[in-house]
Amino acid sequence: MPALGRALRRLWTIFADPGFCRRAAAVAVAALAVGIVSGGAVRLSGSGLGCSDWPSCTATSVVAPLQFHAWVEFGNRLVNVVITLGMVLVVVASFRRRPRRADLVALSLGVVAGILAEIVLGGETVLHKLAPQFVMAHFLLAVVLLVDALVLYHRARQPDDGPDVPDSKARPRPATCLVRRGHLLASRGLLALTFVVVALGTVVTSTGPHAGAPGVPRFGFSLHTAAQVHGTAVELLLALTVGTLWAMHRAHVSPAVLRRGEVLLVVLVAQAAVGYSQYLTGDPVLLVGVHLAGATAVVTAMVFFNLGLYTRDSAPVVQTVPGDRHTARELART
Repeated sequence: MPALGRALRRLWTIFADPGFCRRAAAVAVAALAVGIVSGGAVRLSGSGLGCSDWPSCTATSVVAPLQFHAWVEFGNRLVNVVITLGMVLVVVASFRRRPRRADLVALSLGVVAGILAEIVLGGETVLHKLAPQFVMAHFLLAVVLLVDALVLYHRARQPDDGPDVPDSKARPRPATCLVRRGHLLASRGLLALTFVVVALGTVVTSTGPHAGAPGVPRFGFSLHTAAQVHGTAVELLLALTVGTLWAMHRAHVSPAVLRRGEVLLVVLVAQAAVGYSQYLTGDPVLLVGVHLAGATAVVTAMVFFNLGLYTRDSAPVVQTVPGDRHTARELART
């Protein structure tokens, strides 16, 4: 027993390390991304009603019967249980962190609140027999949760404002903008448009053939029209992203910002290519699954691009014009 007590005390000490909080946040991001793809696999395999009840699988059994669709759906529920435990770990890490930071605590509590809402919404989705509006809401809430976790991970990596800060006053180091105001506004616009594109994509999915189970109701829209509207929004997002990155390149913004922008552009182009291939080949299940994973990648890349527009380094430097160096704070005032 003394050995167990020492091990628990050592573990409690590890929880106080800011590095542990960063790692817990990274695990949260990965778990939520896996959860989104896992939920998509349930729908694409036609297993959405493999478990016809909730929270138990059937009216007479908590565990799924020995059937393929039942275990696909039940397996996704087990994945969500693991995700929930991971989110609890994130909250413990943020509260235990020394020095404790209010921003990390708030973001971690937001993730847990969202997970609880997802559990309830998931149950309602099953009880309403995969009604498309519930499936849409379930996916979009998962995307919001992913964004929360991405911000939490980003903030957990930022330095504290000064050494030996008391717990009651701990906060991240003040941020400095690396781009001009116009670039910042354009980037925020790209972020908002990304969510519009994702929402329109869920409308296409809720109109198309992959309902999650036989006989599930679909939206009464024309699939062709819904796909065209979604595709037009994607084209607009691509065009505005290219324009924003070109303006940043012309202004000689920080290379770190441009690198994130290049990653974002590659992800957007790849996702658009998968989407058009999916449309032209009649929505094959495999491509739809890749497109779902790609949507998760697009959201992640767009959020990291926007988060990377600021730095919390003590003396950030960017190149504005060849041969002339200015601090990012000076650039932000222009």
